[in-house]
Amino acid sequence: MNKRIYWIEGDGIGPEIWKAARPVIEAALAAENTGINLEWTELLAGDKAVKETGSPLPEETMQTLRTAELAMKGPLGTPVGTGIRSLNVALRQGLDLYACIRPVRHFEGLETPVKHPERVNMVIFRENTEDVYAGVEFAAGTPEARKLITFLREELGVNKVGDAAAVGIKPMTEAGSKRLVRRALRFALDQKQQSLTLVHKGNIMKFTEGAFRQWGYDVAAQEFGDLTCTEKEPVAGRLVVKDRIADAMFQEALLRPEQYQILATPNLNGDYISDALAAQVGGLGLAPGVNMSDTLAFYEATHGTAPTIAGKDKANPGSVILCGALMLEHIGVPKAAERIRNAVSKAIAAKAVTEDLAAQVPGSRTVGCVEFGDIIGANL
Repeated sequence: MNKRIYWIEGDGIGPEIWKAARPVIEAALAAENTGINLEWTELLAGDKAVKETGSPLPEETMQTLRTAELAMKGPLGTPVGTGIRSLNVALRQGLDLYACIRPVRHFEGLETPVKHPERVNMVIFRENTEDVYAGVEFAAGTPEARKLITFLREELGVNKVGDAAAVGIKPMTEAGSKRLVRRALRFALDQKQQSLTLVHKGNIMKFTEGAFRQWGYDVAAQEFGDLTCTEKEPVAGRLVVKDRIADAMFQEALLRPEQYQILATPNLNGDYISDALAAQVGGLGLAPGVNMSDTLAFYEATHGTAPTIAGKDKANPGSVILCGALMLEHIGVPKAAERIRNAVSKAIAAKAVTEDLAAQVPGSRTVGCVEFGDIIGANL
């Protein structure tokens, strides 16, 4: 059986981490003798697309992905303050990849900023298409901003916004929130987890993030009522659905991480908490992620393009390799996925790691991107 995987090389360190990661993914699958073959088809986006087509995100790429089931990509650059808002956001919104799913766990041997990183073992489900990432904002002093400010004052009686303000809108819908929490609930139940936590700032943003919290509880009660319970009314053997205010959750993640397994969050909260948790266990270099619609699973490295080390054989291919493990799990080969995770663990235990990890592995030997990929491959 063949599985077609569309892949985007990425900017900066993208080309070199792909060269190191892809052989590992293929070897892990081959070791299981499943009869599944991966067919890789490249699509263009980012700097490579600009050079070949003049566009950072060609319509041909989007059209292909709209009918795809599996895709992977390296990091894509995002200009700050000018140009296209974000290629990553454009892909997520254009393909309705509404669930950003990031598992966070510690690999033994990595020193981290906390005493017990091994207590962190969470999966974050981040809503991916709404919230401030919808991109509805207007620069200070523009006619659009002034018009919106005037509307707020004259039509809605909102007098707290100054004339010189930049303004943005934070849309959050019941449908968007519920489908994210629904997916998180199904995952938590399938994995026989203890709890799911809704992370929000509903004490201040009562009608957006507060609504996210309520819609989360509603979908749990209405669609999974015989399988879930609340923290206030626990039932033995059921998944506990609870909620935490975002700033409190950051404290909990440091003080009592073992009490949390699955987090479901609005877009911005999820962006913050997933990176913060990754830092607790060793950084983004070993942090995989997937963006999912109802039909497409799009795996991506969670780190950036790292242009200062691009082409120097210093990059860490671990995030893309572990994305491959997530993808293999998704297509029904969990043993191949576990092979990859064990192989990464062995590489760290052997203290032969890339530059970004070397400072966290006492007594380690620094190796290049290619060699690190070879070491992980040999450990399969």
